[in-house]
Amino acid sequence: DHLLFVFVLLLLISDRWRLLGAITAFTVAHSITMAAATLGWFSLPGPPVEAAIALSIIFLASELVQRDGSDTRLSERFPWIVSFTFGLLHGFGFAGALLDIGLPRGDVPLALLAFNLGVEAGQILFIAAVLSVTFLLGRIAPATMRTARHPGSPLTVGSAYLIGGVSAFWFIDRVAGF
Repeated sequence: DHLLFVFVLLLLISDRWRLLGAITAFTVAHSITMAAATLGWFSLPGPPVEAAIALSIIFLASELVQRDGSDTRLSERFPWIVSFTFGLLHGFGFAGALLDIGLPRGDVPLALLAFNLGVEAGQILFIAAVLSVTFLLGRIAPATMRTARHPGSPLTVGSAYLIGGVSAFWFIDRVAGF
């Protein structure tokens, strides 16, 4: 779900600097809550957090579907705030995964650092892969890629519905698991 959230940000935010700011805000936020929860400073129950994470992706997918070019959506106007807020939530999900491993208390700070660096490395590789594929597709089929970037294009809307559908399934599955 983490990478799906980042993928929707890549689809939603076209300005490079705003995208960089949004991804950085997401990273900082989930690092903060992951550290706070893993170190025992703050916690939330796992199942509702996991369901809310799925809702965060549904929210972004709906923002992507509702783009029409005439009015900017909340996540386009304030990408850092939206990403930071949802990043806080995603950090609790990461913390739950890290705590489930059952590390001895003395190993938690080093494990937290290693886990966070691994998540960030994976996120950077994922973004690089998506941007590389997008660049290559732009070279192979430039007209298709130009059309795909327009709000409301069939490719964008189809992607948003697919992402929203997967996230809705996750949400229902996670709520059913309460």
